[in-house]
Amino acid sequence: MSLTRKVRADLEWLSISVSYKLRKHLQMPFQSVKVSGVPPEGPVRTIRDVRIAMRDGVRLCADIYLPRQEGTYPAIITRLPYGKGEYSSWSPVYGRFWARRGYAFVVQDVRGKFKSEGTWDPFVNEVNDGYDTIEWVSKQPWCDGNIGAIGGSYLGYTCWAAGLSGHPSLRCIAPGMTATDIYGVWAYRRGAFCLQTMASWVLPEESRKSQNYLRLDPWELPLASLGDSAGLRSSQFKEWLRHPSRDSFWDRMDLSQKLGGLSIPALHMGGWLDVFLQGTLDDWDRAKPSRSQWLVIGPNDHGSTTGLSRRAGRLSLGHDDVDRFYDRMKDFFDFWLKGVQNGFEKSPRVEYFVFGDNAWKDTDAWPPSGVKLTDFYLRSGGNANTLEGDGVLSTEPPESEPADRYTYDPRNPVEESLRSDVWSLAEHLNDRRQVEKRHDVLVYTSAALQRDSEVTGPVTASVFASITAKDTDFVVTLVDVFEDGYAQMVQEGIVRASYRLSDREPSYVEPGSTNEFRIGLRATSYVFRKGHKIRVEVTSSDFNRYERSLNTGEDHGTSTRMASCQTMILHDDAHPSRITLPLMPRP
Repeated sequence: MSLTRKVRADLEWLSISVSYKLRKHLQMPFQSVKVSGVPPEGPVRTIRDVRIAMRDGVRLCADIYLPRQEGTYPAIITRLPYGKGEYSSWSPVYGRFWARRGYAFVVQDVRGKFKSEGTWDPFVNEVNDGYDTIEWVSKQPWCDGNIGAIGGSYLGYTCWAAGLSGHPSLRCIAPGMTATDIYGVWAYRRGAFCLQTMASWVLPEESRKSQNYLRLDPWELPLASLGDSAGLRSSQFKEWLRHPSRDSFWDRMDLSQKLGGLSIPALHMGGWLDVFLQGTLDDWDRAKPSRSQWLVIGPNDHGSTTGLSRRAGRLSLGHDDVDRFYDRMKDFFDFWLKGVQNGFEKSPRVEYFVFGDNAWKDTDAWPPSGVKLTDFYLRSGGNANTLEGDGVLSTEPPESEPADRYTYDPRNPVEESLRSDVWSLAEHLNDRRQVEKRHDVLVYTSAALQRDSEVTGPVTASVFASITAKDTDFVVTLVDVFEDGYAQMVQEGIVRASYRLSDREPSYVEPGSTNEFRIGLRATSYVFRKGHKIRVEVTSSDFNRYERSLNTGEDHGTSTRMASCQTMILHDDAHPSRITLPLMPRP
């Protein structure tokens, strides 16, 4: 990175830090916390920097928010690596929110972060540390013995860890926008390293306080030198790169296989535009055999920007009933921790927001019953390259058609993600027509819809392809084309060719052979309006949301050698490449 860019990055980082401090001084949180019909209640007292000893003697530091009046209260715990007193983590806002409503709120720096002792080793110590923290809280004179856990993102993981710790005083948990499968959701997606999210998360968190991730240059090769070149500590980042397959390194962090044994109620919360959506849905699916599970999926991205903007790209979300999380959380904790008979236990097990209708729907299962899985086939005369090509998306299967071809060069990847922030994706759903002008992007578009079409449930694709390299990526994007041509992403998915069969070990492709690549685009609930068109893009890169495949099959962390790859997408009666949409019948 050049000196000029480093200085610019440091100045931007300073600006962000000043903004945080100014908001703290003015008592202005980054996101308003609202519950409909519930005004703020009594005053709050705070006990700061309480040291809580873990079983190995390491002391973790917590702040405690209590109602002003002396007494015993149910407690809610959240544990985070972002600084319990930092307004960028919103913890002081949440602490006052819950204390004003009759709860003791305990927010704790996890091991090795900010004011807590020990060594930061992401995800590894959270079950035991969660148990020991609950044990301490349960014995405090202000706790009535009923404890819940709450949190989103990493805090959601520590929430799950507490829930699986088995402590008898923990009555319920409310994890959100997270995943218990660290390898398959946080770090890698079907073999492709999640570069934008993990470079801006793992690297900044490697010190006790956050490092300046704005100094990172995503073009850096080898990838393992990304932190070093920016002057950041990077040992954990390098370790994550050294384990591109699911192995014992990841198994020690993986809580997903334990969720079926969850014995307490859980409120699962996620967003259609959240980077961890798949984790939320997978965790729900694994935990739902346990009693008392509820799921809420909103229009949110990871930063919950829709709660303030009421928009997702070009879509207006229409009304104030966009973010139900705090309404549901308050009712959930009031019922399970306070015994308030508010009818929560009789509420629908699943609530989800429908883009386009801008309405919430209720069901008792996910995916909801009644959806019809419908194949939309990739069709063309062999020239589907670019928006001006002859690619067609049709429910009629192909018979005999020529294949489409494109060349992917990792020196010139599709770089739409460089201009956006997937943490705040709702603000960055840009018009994709610029992407669709590229000759290494195949574009397949349906006829204009004669009626509204609702897609609700998991979206999958199956692509038959032949490549000239040992390895490459396949990226499939589902797009809504407005009547004026504006093209907005609905969902996307990726698979690295070498991980098409298993995430435990790579299986490299024999160049020239034809293989089927199955790609999960995650789920959605989205109405394609009458007059709009449904579009599918197929290409081999989405940089820097994901690392570039260098196409050589060499170690992705240490290699610098790049090779172009010629890709042929087949779509005929023997190779019916397609996307499968779960269509919900409309009245």
